[in-house]
Amino acid sequence: MDGSAFPINLDAKPNDLESFWMPFTWNREFKRNPLLLASAKGMHYRSVDGREILDGTAGLWCCNAGHRREKIIQAVQKTVEHLDYAPTFQIGHPLPFELASRVLQMLPPGYDHMFFCNSGSEAVDSALKIALAYHRVRGEAHRTRLIGRERGYHGTGFGGISVGGIVKNRMFFGPLLNGVDHLPHTHDLERNAYSRGQPEHGAEFADELERLCALHDPSTIAAVIVEPVAGSTGVLIPPKGYLERLREICDRHGILLIFDEVITGFGRLGKSFATEYFGVKPDLITCAKGLTNGVIPMGGVIAREGIYDAFSEWADATGNTIEFFHGYTYSGHPVAAAAGLATMEVYREERLFERCEELSPYWEEAVHALKGTRHVIDLRNLGLVAGIELESRPGKVGARAYEAFRRCFDKGLLIRVTGDIIALSPPLIVEKEQIDQMFDILQGVLNELD
Repeated sequence: MDGSAFPINLDAKPNDLESFWMPFTWNREFKRNPLLLASAKGMHYRSVDGREILDGTAGLWCCNAGHRREKIIQAVQKTVEHLDYAPTFQIGHPLPFELASRVLQMLPPGYDHMFFCNSGSEAVDSALKIALAYHRVRGEAHRTRLIGRERGYHGTGFGGISVGGIVKNRMFFGPLLNGVDHLPHTHDLERNAYSRGQPEHGAEFADELERLCALHDPSTIAAVIVEPVAGSTGVLIPPKGYLERLREICDRHGILLIFDEVITGFGRLGKSFATEYFGVKPDLITCAKGLTNGVIPMGGVIAREGIYDAFSEWADATGNTIEFFHGYTYSGHPVAAAAGLATMEVYREERLFERCEELSPYWEEAVHALKGTRHVIDLRNLGLVAGIELESRPGKVGARAYEAFRRCFDKGLLIRVTGDIIALSPPLIVEKEQIDQMFDILQGVLNELD
């Protein structure tokens, strides 16, 4: 039987919306009034009714190089024609080795290995497992406690929602992991409203880690995980000195520091990763999204020098042949790795990280020009990221931003909302004229809202 018996029409309007249980979606409202995308190119989506939608979110923080890039398409096509799948358990193929090397070359010195998985959620769970196992192979198996942060998003695995600090991610799924505690979030609207770039106030929030160390005994803590810039809870920018202080405290107590860079990796702030932007080097870095420009699911964990070696030394000393008993069927998938390699080439050839850095001042001015717009109570920006916080309607948190989302879509702009915060993170190929268009549409919509 050939594939012609099962034709696929990507432009077709589905006649039944019931079967797909959509993630993170108000499913019943969607099915009453669906928003359906049929195609994409460059900076735009096209809806099923033929309208152009300017992408203000890089898909879901994924498509840093824009949509339907020919180099990535060709790499995927060529690879799947030659190698559709190959395992990486006790056997391998060349592509993930090459991709890991390319990614490590982007980073500041001091990182030497990359572990592949399939998503940001898996990257976080893998990083937490690496941290726990690292201490064990070094003879510190008593380090089992994990510290996250309020309003942190680290995916939807049980590890990620345990260290995460989003209430709805935690309330439905039981007690989660034991031995987890949380730092306070850094959002201080009273002192830092309308900050440009990093806020001046709030470095002292990092000192809460010392309090947790005193409470639990630092020798029991394996790792601290934070997003350098928290995206899913509304673009929370780290105060000046905050990340540096976390690094100091972790070093003092032998605790691993993990940066969840699923959204900040691959140029979003104008540098390769947030570790380069802020000049703070964590022990482990998670990534996904921009790794393949969203084309094929893929994630990874980047480890500083010495972590991989600790596993090797333990294996040699104990006679074990498998250093780290963890992985996924699709770790280092050939088609995903090909997409990643092509994506790295696009970033390099078009200087997209540098381009982001060059555009950031123009973006900042566009963001803060919204000050005084109806309902706006705070504006935040860094790199090509913006958070626009709205005053909530009484008793209806999130309703105003959701209405803004729908109206913006109707007017040809895709935005992302979380609660009553609008998040913008356009592809790094965005032009100044398109930035102007985004904020013109958004300002008009906000002024129309009740």
